[in-house]
Amino acid sequence: MTRRFSPLPRSLRSPAVLAALVGALLAGGCAAPLVVGGAMVGTALSVTDRRTTGAQLEDQAIELKTISRVREAVADRGHVNTTSYNRSVLITGEVPSEADRQAVEQAIARIENVRSTVNELALAGNSSLGSRTNDGVLTSKVKATFIDAKDLQSNAIKVTTERGTAYLMGIVTEREAARATELARSVGGVTKVVRVFEVISEAELAQLQPPAKK
Repeated sequence: MTRRFSPLPRSLRSPAVLAALVGALLAGGCAAPLVVGGAMVGTALSVTDRRTTGAQLEDQAIELKTISRVREAVADRGHVNTTSYNRSVLITGEVPSEADRQAVEQAIARIENVRSTVNELALAGNSSLGSRTNDGVLTSKVKATFIDAKDLQSNAIKVTTERGTAYLMGIVTEREAARATELARSVGGVTKVVRVFEVISEAELAQLQPPAKK
């Protein structure tokens, strides 16, 4: 499988979407310029990311669009988080009914460029501020564990934590998936690990790696 950098998709060329993307990058502390259409896209879109440049931008646009779609589906009846990776959207949080759970998933699935959805919404009351703060701490701890590991490319894996469950997303090999799961499970406070990986072969991984400097 060969992955190439792709030009900015037509769906992302509207001024509103581009402005939102620039705002998101600047809010994240990105000082580098965003040049659309084939040049630099800022440090927030790392050159070591295993997604194509187009997929990275699509994921940011998808996450921005989910905000209004979720609001339309359930208003303030639930607490919903979405994470898009390579156009696959992980849906986490809490809603009061199965009807709301399905409504959220269907609304997100209709967003342009969404390839698939993983619905992990719980039928429960909204989590507390303390619970969400703890989830943020656990996410940081899992990421730190990945960074400390010498046998794992930490920035290839996206971590989201909800009610103590760590969700792992990324384009990884079976070896990397197993290692990341092992490390995440070792973090105190993590009660469960859910793998939402796109698994590739070692040969495919070698094609994604930047060429070695001579």
